[in-house]
Amino acid sequence: MSTVPYFELSWAILSTIGMLNVFFGIMVVSITMISPISLVPIVVSAAGAVANGLCYYAYYASYPKVPTAVASAFADALWLVQEAGMSFYSYLILVHILQRRQRLIFVGLFWTIIAALVTIRAVILATRVRLNISNRQDLQPFIDHLHVGYFTMIALIECLSAFFLLQKLAAARQQSLEAAAKPGLFQYLMRSTEIRLSVLALVGISRAITYSFQDTSQSATGVAGQIDRFVYTLECVFPVMML
Repeated sequence: MSTVPYFELSWAILSTIGMLNVFFGIMVVSITMISPISLVPIVVSAAGAVANGLCYYAYYASYPKVPTAVASAFADALWLVQEAGMSFYSYLILVHILQRRQRLIFVGLFWTIIAALVTIRAVILATRVRLNISNRQDLQPFIDHLHVGYFTMIALIECLSAFFLLQKLAAARQQSLEAAAKPGLFQYLMRSTEIRLSVLALVGISRAITYSFQDTSQSATGVAGQIDRFVYTLECVFPVMML
């Protein structure tokens, strides 16, 4: 039996936000048309919704150790899909507009960081499974340190995408000025892109900082934990901006 009702915890609200984002995404796709870029907010929201529900099962309910460890492992895998998956929104744009050398550099750097993210998250997953089975709380600081590197990589990949995307938009805007065309569209695209990518970069940096002060697993008991939960809430809401 669970000790705390599901909807008394923030994880339930965050899971609900993810489900609503999936619903909104499906509505948008049904009105417009389905494409790889339109699937990104739907997939990351669905992953976040399931992961947050599994977090309750793994950390707030009283179940046997093995099912708890399995739930924890699936939650970590789905958080990777949610957090790293949002970067593919910019990736799908850039692989179509970058050419030759720029494209090779971007794709190489992007997949290098993705590989680092997968590796770090895999270590977090394995360590958490070990923690849940053996109840070794001395592993928690190691998990926290891994998260610092993980969220730093997320901030880095967003900065990488921002650099190439804004550089391309700036060049297009300059060409429109030289051709005596109205630059309003490019100015709008640049500002909206700056806002979206800066928010994602800020989320990564903020979570890297706040997670370094975490003292309990998946519990917002201190100031740093509550700030981290607030920033993660922004991350869960963010896919709406991609629709």
